[in-house]
Amino acid sequence: MFTMLLNPIAFSIGSLDVHWYGIILGSAALAGLLLAVQEGKRFGLNADFFLDLLLIGVPSSIIVARLYYVAFKWDYYQANPGEIIQIWNGGIAIYGALIGALLSGFFYIRAKGYSFLRIADICAPSLLIGQMIGRWGNFVNQEAYGGEVEESFLRDTLHIPNFIVNQMNVEGVFHHPTFLYESLWSLVGLVVLFVIRRRNFLRKGELLFTYFIWYSIGRFFIEALRTDSLAFKGPEWLKSVLDALWSPMTAVFEQGYLNPAEGNIRISQLLALLLVLGGIILIVARRTMGYAAERYNDPLVNFKTGKTALQTREETENSKNDANKNDSNDADGGNDAGGTEAPSENHDRPV
Repeated sequence: MFTMLLNPIAFSIGSLDVHWYGIILGSAALAGLLLAVQEGKRFGLNADFFLDLLLIGVPSSIIVARLYYVAFKWDYYQANPGEIIQIWNGGIAIYGALIGALLSGFFYIRAKGYSFLRIADICAPSLLIGQMIGRWGNFVNQEAYGGEVEESFLRDTLHIPNFIVNQMNVEGVFHHPTFLYESLWSLVGLVVLFVIRRRNFLRKGELLFTYFIWYSIGRFFIEALRTDSLAFKGPEWLKSVLDALWSPMTAVFEQGYLNPAEGNIRISQLLALLLVLGGIILIVARRTMGYAAERYNDPLVNFKTGKTALQTREETENSKNDANKNDSNDADGGNDAGGTEAPSENHDRPV
């Protein structure tokens, strides 16, 4: 049977190889930017605001995502330091990327005079679509897949397209396409966020919290299928709790192999559980304590100027229009003045 193995290099320019992984991540960032720009217009934010946020957030997220991954694989990278920067070979952690993006975004947003939670709400769907698209970089690289599985399970039970099944044939063994599971989960979550952000019951910060809850629920169950999880040695009672919560999945799936030498607790699975609990607690606590009075759809106010973003944008546009009118009047006046002057004789003109 033909086994498809995609070339991770899309094309080369001289000695420079352009990897599909980078192209896919770039496409993910662009899609996220377009979503944020479109939603930001409703509140009066211009595209430059989100473009600057992207230019700051993308490098920060990539660096922290790589550092996060390297930190938990330090035994390997300590012996192979030259590979630390080779992100084109994979090895970045989404939770690390989120930490980097949120940290850089917090300082940028506050410097601009806006509420971090309000802007983060607007950007929440962008994070999800970025993850949805970005996971296909793992597909090209044949990484972040799950445990062994029968080919018939993928083709006949799950009805997964052939080109994906073929790519999940790694050295003659088929694996769960966990990248696909997570991408589809993110797609459904994107629809959920689109729907609830138009509802008046949604308060400030709750779209961001919903994003974390939704993504983390999926990540909790999908992570246990993987064979490359970052892990640590934890208490057996904690492992038992995680296994018990995951147990409904055993009706269809089996957990992927986890090297006992690396630990018994999958870090991303534990973090996902904490984020789900934390998101729910934050929503309930903020509403109970009266900290959630501001709604998602309320006007976005700049705390430095006291004006809404829409007012600021309209004032800026009006100022530009007035300036253009003045420039136009000056130009017309100059032409009129020039028209009243008698033409001067040109004695050099041929007769």
